[in-house]
Amino acid sequence: MSGELVVFFILALFTLGGAVLMINLTKVVHMVVALAFTFISIAGIYVLLDAEFIAFAQVLIYGGAVSIIMLFGIMLTKHNDHDETRNAGHKWLARIGVGVFFLVTLYAINGVNWLPEPSAMYDDNTTQIGIQLFSKYVIPFELTSVVLLVALVGAIILAKRDDHPEPVKEGEKNE
Repeated sequence: MSGELVVFFILALFTLGGAVLMINLTKVVHMVVALAFTFISIAGIYVLLDAEFIAFAQVLIYGGAVSIIMLFGIMLTKHNDHDETRNAGHKWLARIGVGVFFLVTLYAINGVNWLPEPSAMYDDNTTQIGIQLFSKYVIPFELTSVVLLVALVGAIILAKRDDHPEPVKEGEKNE
């Protein structure tokens, strides 16, 4: 058993542990912290795959920016922290859905040809990603930035919108 395999299993355990915690925790802030922990563990798996650029982007974008935006969204909005009562039928439906998803994923993984094929993927992969991103995929890249800008403006508008009370008329006291 190699050291790389041991590190993979540790990172996989942290990733799955963070995901399970995120699903099972009841406080929203704790859920976001568990999600950030999962994002950073996934970045470690990317490092093991020799995808340093994707790992850096994972930490920077998901581990940092998305988690901070989610925390700001939670803090700036009104939310009810009480756990809603859930129907027992919904829990069984979710369990059946997870079981079906597991079986489909297992079938798909068993059908993959795992023999390595020669490729020049690891030769300066950051440059290759940049060339592809700014030549072939420049329109989707720019559209993504516009969608993120619209989402940011919408979040600011929703956060600033308060329920304003009726204005006090002249001669009335404000109690």
